[in-house]
Amino acid sequence: KDSLNASYETVVRRWPIIITGVIDDVHQACHLLSLEGQKASDSSTKSDEGKEIIAKISKLKYQMGRDHPLDPLPDDGGPHITTYNDELMALEKDKKNTWFTAPWLFAECYLYRLIRSFFAQTEHWGSYDPFKKQKVKTFQQSGASILQIASSVYELDAVEDELKSDPQKLEVLFTEMMQMCLWGNATDLSLLTHISQDDIKHLQSVGKHAQAARKQFILKDDQAEVWKHVQSLRDARVDFVLDNAGFELFTDLVFADFLVTYTPNVSRVCFHPKLIPWFVSDVTPHDFVQTFAFLSDGPFAHLESTDLASPAHLKHMVSRWQKYLEQGIFSLSVPVDTPLGGSTDSTMAEFWSTPHPYWNMRDLDSGLYEELVGSGLVIFKAISYRLLLRDVAWPAWTSFESALGPLAGSFPLLSLRTNKANVVVGVDRNTVERLENSGEKWRVDGRYALISFLPSK
Repeated sequence: KDSLNASYETVVRRWPIIITGVIDDVHQACHLLSLEGQKASDSSTKSDEGKEIIAKISKLKYQMGRDHPLDPLPDDGGPHITTYNDELMALEKDKKNTWFTAPWLFAECYLYRLIRSFFAQTEHWGSYDPFKKQKVKTFQQSGASILQIASSVYELDAVEDELKSDPQKLEVLFTEMMQMCLWGNATDLSLLTHISQDDIKHLQSVGKHAQAARKQFILKDDQAEVWKHVQSLRDARVDFVLDNAGFELFTDLVFADFLVTYTPNVSRVCFHPKLIPWFVSDVTPHDFVQTFAFLSDGPFAHLESTDLASPAHLKHMVSRWQKYLEQGIFSLSVPVDTPLGGSTDSTMAEFWSTPHPYWNMRDLDSGLYEELVGSGLVIFKAISYRLLLRDVAWPAWTSFESALGPLAGSFPLLSLRTNKANVVVGVDRNTVERLENSGEKWRVDGRYALISFLPSK
């Protein structure tokens, strides 16, 4: 195997680190249960279940490191068991069903679905998110950027009418908002397994000079085309297929707020979460709801800032978001109280935790497909890029439209992607050759990005 290949690096280093983190998290939870044993009558049973989960995940780590076959998923009552297991049987026939031989994207989707099954089969751990502490910790480290953005948005309120009547000013702000939303994806816990707090602050730098400096790293830049499309909309709905919780979700909400508050083009925004803990940091319904509470009453409300008004500006902005949520201007694609694993009312989000590429969404989930067809713009983030493009090793100069296959033109589609995997399309061939010859890990190191847009036919 090529030890420099990103997929090899994932299996031998990144996934074991993530799995070890889950083991440590459950172990700490069980330790707390033992300390509280005299207070709760069911703590012993829950602790025993936790130890069983640890044993299963430890076995998973052992098998992964020794290239064992991927085991069939147990029937835990959740969706997609047959989907995964049928694919495993097909891979077995092709002798590609081990951790080092299975298709990278399928194996990673399978990994998170398998971990979910360990919790879902228990009596006491079904609602437990083993990545929650990581998500909260990283979010807490984003305070300076969050307050800076909140104050910038607050300043817009004073010139709201002026902005709405001046398309040129709106376009400048739209570009700022889109780049903020793009680079917010830099905080991805499933990939940044060794990043420090200082690294996070650097990646989340949101000043105008930082945005200008980053423009040279946007290898495909369809911002002008996206703005032209948005200007053509009236009272439209925009859909966000969410990626990371924490700072990235915050930037998504800021972008959505800008669209509905300061432009005449968008009147509603629908956010699409994942139903299970997914790729460590993806947004679940609980993460979405918790974010509002965390921003309103959490540590950010009391942070010290060079601008003493920043915490008040944050509260002002989040209060507006909460009203938008109550009024249906902001909404989730599923009920906000949807439990982990989903319910009978959450089928609209089930597709996002399958291993299916999005090419054949129309056939695989016609309800979701038709819902997105009615959108004025569907924004995909991060890992969705690989699923949109079927995780194929396209030549990087392949057109975005060609790589989307049968999904191309189904609905207005915007992909915001920082490069963290080998799959890249839509880049000028000369640029590709220059970067390949430079020795940079430009496809995977997160320094470069792609803003890819395709209108509906």
